[in-house]
Amino acid sequence: MRIHSLQHVPFEDIGSMASDFRARGYSLSSTHWYRGDAAPAVSDFDALVVMGGPMGIYDEAIYPWLTGEKKLIKDAIAAGKIVLGICLGAQLIADVLGAKVTRNTHKEIGWLPIAVNPATATHPIAQILERYPEVFHWHGDTFALPPGATHLASSEGCANQAYVFQDRVYGFQFHLETTPASAQALIEHCADDIDGSRYTQTTSTILASDEKFVQINCAMSEIINIIFSS
Repeated sequence: MRIHSLQHVPFEDIGSMASDFRARGYSLSSTHWYRGDAAPAVSDFDALVVMGGPMGIYDEAIYPWLTGEKKLIKDAIAAGKIVLGICLGAQLIADVLGAKVTRNTHKEIGWLPIAVNPATATHPIAQILERYPEVFHWHGDTFALPPGATHLASSEGCANQAYVFQDRVYGFQFHLETTPASAQALIEHCADDIDGSRYTQTTSTILASDEKFVQINCAMSEIINIIFSS
């Protein structure tokens, strides 16, 4: 399988997913919008992974490549590709599918629990999330549930944490791919986001336990087995 990722800033890459994909013998390629890379053709990949970033999905005036990125995501979905969006990526997919993206009432930064939607608890992804309820967050925006999508999870501070559309397009507001190194990079580049508000944690709390990163990376591996199994 050919996996192509979309990266918005140098410090938010696919994290632990890289080793998972390589272990399965998948080929990896990427577009780094921030350095002026050209968009790939949809025929160049089998699955698209859309990563996070500190910008908003409506910031085309500042980041003009967002327009082309949205078209690429839309075309990939229309072509029947597997698409996974994480954080900003999930928001971009939601927008392409016709849902609003807005500021969330609360920022969520750090280790916070999510809850599986009881109505969709039998979904294979929901079953994994139920076993790994504490996940890593770093976001201030949120998405409405896209029309036709299935809601999988929420949190106390954010109603929409995960969705699936047509069993091949997935959006996660949270991060399961984050490693200690990538968390440290987020802290270095986005420390101003940590404002002491209700659902934000200190840097020392975020980095206190390597085992927490191991756990979310295990969850990511299990999810990859389901999403990218074809």
